[in-house]
Amino acid sequence: MNDLFGPKGAKAEAAYTAKDIEVLEGLEPVRRRPGMYIGGTDENALHHLVAELLDNAMDEAVAGHATRIELTLGEGDWVTVRDNGRGIPVDPHPKFKDKSALEVILTTLHSGGKFGGKAYETSGGLHGVGASVVTALSETMEVEVARDRTLWTMAFSKGKPTSKLRNAGPVNNRRGTEVRFRPDRTIFKDGHFRPQRLFRMARSKAYLFRGVEIRWKCDASLIAKDDTTPPEAVLHFPGGLADFLAAATEGREALTRRHFAGETAMEGGGKVEWAITWLLAGEGFLNAYCNTVPTPLGGTHEQGFRAALLKGLRAYAEMVGNKRGAQVTGEDLMGSAAAMLSAFIREPQFQGQTKDKLTTAEAARWVENAIRDRFDHFLTGDPETAANLLAFAISRAEERLARRELATTVRKSATRRLRLPGKLADCAREEREGSEIFIVEGDSAGGSAKQARNRETQAVLPLRGKILNVASASADKLKANQELKDLIEALGCGTGSAFSLDRLRYGRVIIMTDADVDGAHIAALLMTFFYRELPELVRRGHVFLAQPPLYRLSGAGRTVYAQDDAALDGARKQFKSGTKIDVSRFKGLGEMPPATLRETTMDPKRRTLLRVVTPPELFARTQDLVEALMGRKPELRFAFIQENAASMDAEAVDV
Repeated sequence: MNDLFGPKGAKAEAAYTAKDIEVLEGLEPVRRRPGMYIGGTDENALHHLVAELLDNAMDEAVAGHATRIELTLGEGDWVTVRDNGRGIPVDPHPKFKDKSALEVILTTLHSGGKFGGKAYETSGGLHGVGASVVTALSETMEVEVARDRTLWTMAFSKGKPTSKLRNAGPVNNRRGTEVRFRPDRTIFKDGHFRPQRLFRMARSKAYLFRGVEIRWKCDASLIAKDDTTPPEAVLHFPGGLADFLAAATEGREALTRRHFAGETAMEGGGKVEWAITWLLAGEGFLNAYCNTVPTPLGGTHEQGFRAALLKGLRAYAEMVGNKRGAQVTGEDLMGSAAAMLSAFIREPQFQGQTKDKLTTAEAARWVENAIRDRFDHFLTGDPETAANLLAFAISRAEERLARRELATTVRKSATRRLRLPGKLADCAREEREGSEIFIVEGDSAGGSAKQARNRETQAVLPLRGKILNVASASADKLKANQELKDLIEALGCGTGSAFSLDRLRYGRVIIMTDADVDGAHIAALLMTFFYRELPELVRRGHVFLAQPPLYRLSGAGRTVYAQDDAALDGARKQFKSGTKIDVSRFKGLGEMPPATLRETTMDPKRRTLLRVVTPPELFARTQDLVEALMGRKPELRFAFIQENAASMDAEAVDV
């Protein structure tokens, strides 16, 4: 006991005193731990700053106080958000009499007019941290408020005021708030604002609230040549989500003759708007929002929406005497649906400050009750559409049940033994013959590929970034790498002494990367993995390289694709002389529309695949070459480049 509480213990205790307790004041917590407030310091977090300001402006519009919002991106990563609402209050705050309400809102966490419910019935900015987080993480922020025909200005830097609130004189034809800021590059070290991403953000907000007009403006020098983002646009959609859905599904054949769309009040005091259709081919989507804030992880409002549709369809099946309707599940009904859902509720609860998921328990019941009756009327009012939808859902249910019962193939027995990766979008076909898996880089490319694929025969596995170089990594690193674990588990055949070709789950293993230098590097790393860890797949001809185009050329009603710079001139020659040709460069698979990706790269009838083939007598030599070029000795790479540089050109080299 003396050892525990004697001099040794006292000495250790003395090293930890009150002076070691640090108290972070003002907005310093945000600057120290930005990830707690905006999810990190990457490009996603950077754009989240704009979303916070845009949400505040949208709250003014939804509350009926603003009709116009302006979003401007200028040189030097300057962003301006302006509305014609009431303007942030500038009178002295009753609790902080030496500060204006404007200063309190912009420099104090958990402050604002959205807690009591008097200033805003429904709003997207509810935690009272959005605007202050932008203040904290801005190198410079300038605010102008026009209230009562008077203009007020104030400036901030890194969370602190750099000027006092100043009366800038009278204004007769202006009202509202303008915030102009530039992010702090000591925090956001990488990435810049992307015109295309900000434009899409603004457009989605305009779709979500039909009563607002959003004016977009961007310095033309910031828009890349292959970017179709307009430098200026007025975004106003009187049809709301129905307009959004029509644009999102343009050119895709639908099961139903008309969308099921509408808007109605909810018992919780808010309202819900929705639009949904069912597609005959390709994967669908469900984009859900609460108070104009996107909720990519869904939540209770989405649960209510799904429940209303499923219960409504089952009830219709019972009404018409179709007993098979009882076996339909939510996934059967929603698997190919393209849907938009927007709920406005009072005091919503979200999961985390980034608001990725709605957790308000009552929202499920409110949304279900609001939509269920309207869906019942939709089905009974159009028997032909209802019959088609019911037959479609039943056929999907029967396919699902048949797949579950099928247990005669090697591939299914392998599936039972494996823990398949969560990001794997598997194909429906149980047999290995005729099935294929596409290995893509990143969730964005994975999302496009999942929409473009044939779900019957094509699986998609997104990997995160450039995988480990297995030729230069230690065995421990290889064993611990999650991306390689996912790939090995998805293939099912094991590696090393555990390898068995009989357990391979797909007939083709297709590496599909961007058609640029980075994509080629990722493909090289994956091929290194196969040559090192799964050489038998290469020997037997199971490994392929997809050939996505790098350029799209269009003119005179015709579209041509070019795989790389070398093919660009040949593609131009396919147009008649004098034709004005528009050339756009794909940034990557994630930026390519799913229909284009399917047409050019994934459709077996139209695509080009390169099989990775090495003659048996050269296989050992090829493995040695891979080891030399990708291994730990850079001098071997340098020697190879010196010896072969003269014979290399821009043309593709057969492997």
